[in-house]
Amino acid sequence: MGSNGKLHVPDNPTIPFIEGDGIGPDIWKASVRVFDAAVKKAYNNKRKIEWMEVLAGEKAFNRDREYMPQATMDAFKKYLIAIKGPLTTPVGGGIRSLNVALRQELDLYVNLRPVRYFEGVPSPMWQPEKVNMTIFRENTEDIYAGIEFMTGTPEAKKLLHFLQNEMDVKNIRFPETSSFGIKPVSKEGSERLIRAAIRYAIANKLPSVTFVHKGNIMKFTEGAFKNWGYELAEKEFAGNVFTWNQWEKSKKENGEAVANEEMRIASIGGKIIIKDAIADNFLQQALLAPQNYSVIATLNLNGDYISDALAAQVGGIGIVPGANINFITGHAVFEATHGTAPRFANTNTMNPSSLILSGVMLFDYIGWRDVAELITNAIAKTIRNKTVTIDFYNLMKEATLVKTSEFADEVIKNL
Repeated sequence: MGSNGKLHVPDNPTIPFIEGDGIGPDIWKASVRVFDAAVKKAYNNKRKIEWMEVLAGEKAFNRDREYMPQATMDAFKKYLIAIKGPLTTPVGGGIRSLNVALRQELDLYVNLRPVRYFEGVPSPMWQPEKVNMTIFRENTEDIYAGIEFMTGTPEAKKLLHFLQNEMDVKNIRFPETSSFGIKPVSKEGSERLIRAAIRYAIANKLPSVTFVHKGNIMKFTEGAFKNWGYELAEKEFAGNVFTWNQWEKSKKENGEAVANEEMRIASIGGKIIIKDAIADNFLQQALLAPQNYSVIATLNLNGDYISDALAAQVGGIGIVPGANINFITGHAVFEATHGTAPRFANTNTMNPSSLILSGVMLFDYIGWRDVAELITNAIAKTIRNKTVTIDFYNLMKEATLVKTSEFADEVIKNL
């Protein structure tokens, strides 16, 4: 990462990878062949990725008796960019989730999920092609802070005593049997997430950024997230945005007709509309009018729900990619967004599209956009041709069923 905030990428970068647990090895073997073929086609051997395997999850535990070896974390820190398949969360105490451990240790404060429709993918939506959103989910605060105390423990009793006797809290309905969780939401954490979302919208000439929150109930956490977002947008991006706050102010001073005209002029002039939506209403509107939303900036728990709900609209998490990024240090881990599906391990049957499209995000991130475009178009063509794995085959008419490796073969043919 250069001092100018941009990555300096050599022609032969070393990129660590974790193949993952369960179906991870199958989908990685398929995906890496697509990656290498696309790089070769785009750059004719002038550029090449040096893939370096590092261990985590069950494979690491079986060898080293630990799920996340320090050597793996060190490699992720050193090489900045990495990609991984799905990992098993250890059962019992210790690490809550290997994915959470990575995000916390590397301060990967953005969980980035682009959600778009590929023609031919089975969808419950009437017009799934209208779904084209990119979710910026805050990745290090909110529920991911993991501050919880089980009912009956000394810690829970101590916190209850503090709340009732020091903070004069009266509305804990069943205090003696309550567990407690604390939800930290900071101004700094909110601002860096929202700043990244707005910069992304500007760079990609997208029409809007929507803050999705539950600030009508949680006024000092999620409500503050929304307010800090508006303040940041108007302060740091004044020449690039028009906010609902500005619309409200103009409405009071000049009337609704004038305010609407100002917003219309801002929109056609290329300014990004900054708006907000209550989380439950957003989930409704994402079904009724998805074309009204482009970039979504939201907190952790909301983002968790929204990511999977939007994924269902375009074919499920089997085809939606993901990344965890620190846009300041440059660290980024790209990942399949689905689980390990151990029942299908080593069957060579599962859809590798989530991991392949996460690779597309990786190539876009390092500036190899020719590769990203080649792979995206090839996947689109393969699906249009109805050459698909079992998940889509069961939902399509007159489709051709292929295995994981064969799907990769078809994508490579269509590059």
